[in-house]
Amino acid sequence: MTKSRLEAFSDGVLAIIITIMVLELRTPLTAEPSGLLPLVPLLLSYALSFVFLGIYWSNHHHLFQAVKRVNGSVLWANLHLLFWLSLTPFVTAWMGANHFAPWPVALYGVVLLFSAIAYFILTRTLLAIHESDSVLASALGSDFKGRISVIIYMVAIPLALGYAWAAGALYVLVAVMWLVPDRRIERILR
Repeated sequence: MTKSRLEAFSDGVLAIIITIMVLELRTPLTAEPSGLLPLVPLLLSYALSFVFLGIYWSNHHHLFQAVKRVNGSVLWANLHLLFWLSLTPFVTAWMGANHFAPWPVALYGVVLLFSAIAYFILTRTLLAIHESDSVLASALGSDFKGRISVIIYMVAIPLALGYAWAAGALYVLVAVMWLVPDRRIERILR
């Protein structure tokens, strides 16, 4: 089974998710700059989610450069990842519309956590069908950033219920960690 359809489908789904998010942004009812002030929480939540989706798209792209084949399990693992990512517009809008209130911030973290877990499952499913000395196995290694991201989300979710802004800062920390692209695959492919 080839990987090209999986990659094309994933690219399309991520493009739709980002489109849905931007369509949630409404223009101010006034032409005055002050009309933008109530939109600041929405714009901040949109920007954070756009960065996270961009990180997933970029890492997914890099990951599949090292993939030689896929099977049914990989297709389902990829759909599992896309399911969690598809919830991003909902939690983004809820968090922004409620000015980063505790429960929306916590649920945002739940979606981030399960997206990270789903990505981990996808990588392990891919490793299961590739040789232990494959380019993919060499490139993925121990995945420290992936593991630490999950731990940070697990700390941030309950923290959000009492200190939503602190949890938000932890989400930003994870995004900043991943803004530097994962170069493991590029190094191995060279």
